Amino acid sequence: MALGLNIGLGGIQTLGWQLPRDFITVTDPATFAIQDNHIRFIGGVWFTVGTLFAVGSVTLNRLRPTLTVLCAMIAIGGLFRLSGIGIDVVTDSNILPSFLLEILGFPLLALWLFKSRQTA
Repeated sequence: MALGLNIGLGGIQTLGWQLPRDFITVTDPATFAIQDNHIRFIGGVWFTVGTLFAVGSVTLNRLRPTLTVLCAMIAIGGLFRLSGIGIDVVTDSNILPSFLLEILGFPLLALWLFKSRQTA
């Protein structure tokens, strides 16, 4: 939810909750505005994903299938990190913990969600 708010309300430059806001220089304001708007949409999607996980923690039986799909989405999204230029970014200490959580932690959570249904 925090990541969603950070980029949903702050756009490409973010609200500065993870990095300083001055990491980018805009050279084409019109193109930047379009891309910034797309990033704000993605932030809204991430906020909603986080909200569903929060609601699912209280209504697990009802949202179990949805949470399982969200876990798969996050794992697939993590794999998309590998499409960038060079593996050095993914293995950087600022990214690696998130990447490992995405490709290992969320599949394990999905497995737990699946197995917990069988015992419930």
